[in-house]
Amino acid sequence: MRLDKFIATTTDFSRSEVKRWLKQNEVTVNGTITNNPAQHIDSSKDRICLFDKALEELKPRYFMLYKPQNLVCANSDSEHPTVIDLLNEPKKETLQIAGRLDKDTTGLVLITDNGQWNHRVTSPNSHCFKRYYVTLAKPLYTELIGQFSQGILLKSENKVTLPAELLIIDDYHAELAIQEGKYHQVKRMFAAVGNHVTALHRNSIGDISLDNSLQPGQYRALNSKEVNCFAN
Repeated sequence: MRLDKFIATTTDFSRSEVKRWLKQNEVTVNGTITNNPAQHIDSSKDRICLFDKALEELKPRYFMLYKPQNLVCANSDSEHPTVIDLLNEPKKETLQIAGRLDKDTTGLVLITDNGQWNHRVTSPNSHCFKRYYVTLAKPLYTELIGQFSQGILLKSENKVTLPAELLIIDDYHAELAIQEGKYHQVKRMFAAVGNHVTALHRNSIGDISLDNSLQPGQYRALNSKEVNCFAN
């Protein structure tokens, strides 16, 4: 890889800024100052330093974030703050959101720069259950458990949803596990049976649960066991 490209991909500097630091003798390769942006390096063998600090090639990154209300699940938005804005990480533009939440929905969001891992999380073929804590405007009734297990026909759709697991906690609260990620799916499922979701919180995605130690707006890296939940 070209030296300037390597530095640009491992820092937040642009290629033009990297060339400036090269001209100012701020870059060394294996202890030797270099000014050549086109010099080819082997990141697995060569030691590249900028401002006397060794640079390392970014490995795939995986995070869980506790999304608060009023943030959108996007890399950038002209009107609203985003979940990516909460991250203090280099090269945030390369990160992807694995399973988005609505602006007013809280809870677990997974973020990665591994596109294949993202696909395994979000693909309907993975049959990955997402679990939500739901607050309703009208009382729940036990017959809903059977209806949700058979799939719900959403407005403007011609096919019922995949079977969902509904656990009624009390008259106005339930846990719902769904296998898909249709637009506003949880809200639309309850609307289809004559109810209205007033609050929605995602607890888990597959075997990855929101860390109880995280506060809204906080995040942490996934551990290897959590990453491996979607390794294959």
